[in-house]
Parts: sequence; C-alpha cells; structure tokens
Amino acid sequence: MILKDFLTHEGTEKDLAELILFLSRQASEVRKGFLSTCMNTAACGTKNMFGEDQKPLDKYADDVFVEALKKSKLVRYIATEEQDSIIEVKDAKHNFGVVIDPLDGSSLLDVNLCVGSIIGICPGNVLDKGKNMVASLYMLYGPITTLTYTTGSGVHEFVQDEKGEFFLRKKDIRIPDGKIYSPGALRKDYLPAHAAWIKDLEEKGYKLRFSGCFVADVHQILHKGGVFTYPAYKGKEKGKLRLLYEANPMGMLVCAAGGAVSDGHGSFREIVPTDIGQRVPIYIGGKNEVALIEKYMREG
Repeated sequence: MILKDFLTHEGTEKDLAELILFLSRQASEVRKGFLSTCMNTAACGTKNMFGEDQKPLDKYADDVFVEALKKSKLVRYIATEEQDSIIEVKDAKHNFGVVIDPLDGSSLLDVNLCVGSIIGICPGNVLDKGKNMVASLYMLYGPITTLTYTTGSGVHEFVQDEKGEFFLRKKDIRIPDGKIYSPGALRKDYLPAHAAWIKDLEEKGYKLRFSGCFVADVHQILHKGGVFTYPAYKGKEKGKLRLLYEANPMGMLVCAAGGAVSDGHGSFREIVPTDIGQRVPIYIGGKNEVALIEKYMREG
C-alpha cells in the first residue's frame, strides 16, 4: 500500500495527511543533491546558529524543505536547525508549525555513512511541549530510502521505490527487547550516575552500537531494542542534542512504539522550550533502560 492510501485508510485528518505526504516528496529532492553536492565534503565557510560548520548538503537540504514549505503555504511556522529564527509564512492555509533537522549526521557524508531528515509537526507554535506534537517522521538515506512516521497511534515504515513512491514496509512497529546501547560523549566526561548506568548495561551484556547519526541509531533501536543516549556530561551539562529538532520528534516516535524518553529525571516531552536552540540530555529507547537511568539519577 502506498503512503497516500495508507494515510486515508488510517483515517488521518485531511490537512495533516496532506502535509505528511508533501513532506515525503521532499526526500527525493534531498537525495538528488547527494551526487552533485556530496562531491564536496568540505565546509561551506558558514556556520549555523549553534556555531557548527555547515556542509553544502546541510544548506541544500535546508533549502529544499524551507522553500518547498514556503511555496506550498501548508504551514504557518517553520523552524530548522540551519535557520537563526522561526520563519512565519504569510497567508498560510493551516496553522501547523514544523521543526526540522534537514540533514542529521552530515559529518558522516565524507565516509558515505547513513544520514537522515527529522521532522516534527506541531498544531501551531513550535515552542510547545513535545507531547503536544500531532505527528513526527523521519527519512533515512541509506542503501534504500525509508520513511517512518507516527500521528501518535502507531509507528509505520515505508520504503521508496525507483519512481519515488513510498510503499508500506512495516506497520505498527513496537520496540522489542534488545541489548544494544548507543552512547554519545566521551567516557572520561561521564557524570557519576550516567557512568554507573552504563556500567550496569555493560554488565548485562549490552553491545555498543553508535554511528554518529542520531536518527540512524534510534532507527536501529526501534527495530532491535535497547537505548540511545547523549547525556549531560562535563562541559555540556545541558546536553548536546536539540530539544526541538531532534529530541521531541524522535521522542514522539519512540513513545508511540511502546518506548520511553527522559532527560535523566523525567520525560523531555514535558519541557516547554524557551528558545529554538535549546539543548537537552537524551535517553531514548526501551522503557526498562530509561527507567533504570532515572533510578540511578534519583539515587545520585
């Protein structure tokens, strides 16, 4: 079943279904830029709002999403990791707000590893709790291009064919029991409770799998079980990953698949963002692993 028919079959609200389908079409446009743009893996000489060097494909992917959304007028607000401020679309047809990491994992481009696009859809203002998102999705550009989405009641994966159409690959994904852990940050910089948690996982036989692409690592957790973390650590006590563009959209997907999320103390989906660049410690994956870190945090 193709994505359009599946959205109708699932009874997705008409305007939301239109937006999800529109966003899915941008995957082909992003992928088109790989051959021409990836030949140049050097930085552009510009930085994003976080002070990080932008690669040509970062800017290319950002332009694909931003310009397409502005032209479509399907959303009122657009916030992306590559933009310094929220973009408001005049005469928008709907009140949706979207938050986008146009190309997660772009530091891996020069070694030809998997990258992806992460998108969250809000009912309006993008500076809202993650739990109020109405949908989230990601596109993963690997050996094949896949799209995984949720509107809150199930997580469904689609694969793109040679004509650009997305076909259902797996319905109602549920995180299985598994023993994979994907840990960001250097071990020497771990804070005590986090270090104790990591030791516990390792003693239980968890295997380390970390690619450097957040969306790819969480995709693996969705299918194989376990937990991803980029914690608070020495020098980055507020965490590294972004609440709006990375944590909340992927958090919605993981929770809809029967998993859990936390900043170490409680669900980061309950946090009201104070600005578009806000960072947060992340624990995302199986309920048991997330409950365990909160136990270690409580006990100090």
